Amino acid sequence: MDTLNPPTLQALASQIKQWGLALGFQQVGITDTDLSAAEIQLQDWLDKDFHGNMEYMQRHGLKRSRPAQLHPGTVSVISVRMDYQTDSKSVMEQVLTETTTAYISRYALGRDYHKLMRNRLQKLAEKIEAAVGPFGYRAFVDSAPVLEKALAEKAGLGWIGKHSNVINRKAGSWFFLGEIYTDLPLPIDEAASAHCGGCSACLDVCPTQAIVAPYQVDARRCVSYLTIELHGSIPEDLRPLIGNRIYGCDDCQLVCPWNRFAKATGEGDFHPRHRLNSQQLLDVFAWTEDEFLRKTEGSAIRRIGHERWLRNIAVALGNATASKQINDALKEKLQHPSDLVKEHVQWALERQLKKYSM
Repeated sequence: MDTLNPPTLQALASQIKQWGLALGFQQVGITDTDLSAAEIQLQDWLDKDFHGNMEYMQRHGLKRSRPAQLHPGTVSVISVRMDYQTDSKSVMEQVLTETTTAYISRYALGRDYHKLMRNRLQKLAEKIEAAVGPFGYRAFVDSAPVLEKALAEKAGLGWIGKHSNVINRKAGSWFFLGEIYTDLPLPIDEAASAHCGGCSACLDVCPTQAIVAPYQVDARRCVSYLTIELHGSIPEDLRPLIGNRIYGCDDCQLVCPWNRFAKATGEGDFHPRHRLNSQQLLDVFAWTEDEFLRKTEGSAIRRIGHERWLRNIAVALGNATASKQINDALKEKLQHPSDLVKEHVQWALERQLKKYSM
């Protein structure tokens, strides 16, 4: 490693990108560790309490915006992206119009991306080590206090759009991000420039108006936060706006014009398991806890647990077209031992009864 001069490092950076593509990443970029601008934006977001009960967003102090504090010795960051889209826009939009069908954010339909991408990043690090000898590094996939979007933008993978997701001009936004923090002084790539222009499609379509201003998302209103991160009761005024979305939300990505360039993933592990892209609400509402655990094994969905799964589906059933089958299923769940579940089931029943009387 002592003999890594600038030409050698330049060649290594080029080789790293080739290895990354061979490992299944769609793009690899490299940046430095200066996140001072992003740090100011993060602090402003936290000061506004937009993080809700995600206290982990501020738990680690400045480690999130200062990579060398998280992993000492870090001077460069290798940023990667991996596509995950499996369904077409029309298919996803059709599910959203079918009030009795469950909509699950497309990133969670298949195998948990954390493990898959971390394994690939580890293989990439091992290739680097084979080329230069032992070096300091640590791989991350949404697993530590890392400002992955800011790093991806600086590394040229795309720009952070008005909805706060990273957008690539040639690939849209349906992709995961991962990083390798390293002590190798690699040459850095040019940061991506923004191309949202005057478009406000994502702000206009957000079902709960969580995008309170361009580039500012109040997580407390976001459907993804409400159905995944929030542990307690979903605020009553927001429940009708959730529709049939039982795990996350993709609306802001569905309307983004740049996603016309998005490509279907070649990763079989990201394809839907157990028909999670088209399940009926009543069917998944009937899953026992054992069934839930079995059918979400290896999936990001499992993290919310069966109780919140039922909470979310109860809200969706309350928003669905009224039917005797839905009423019967909700009444049966009034016997559930969880107060959280019963509260949302009762709300859904009242919603259904109102629809019957209209």
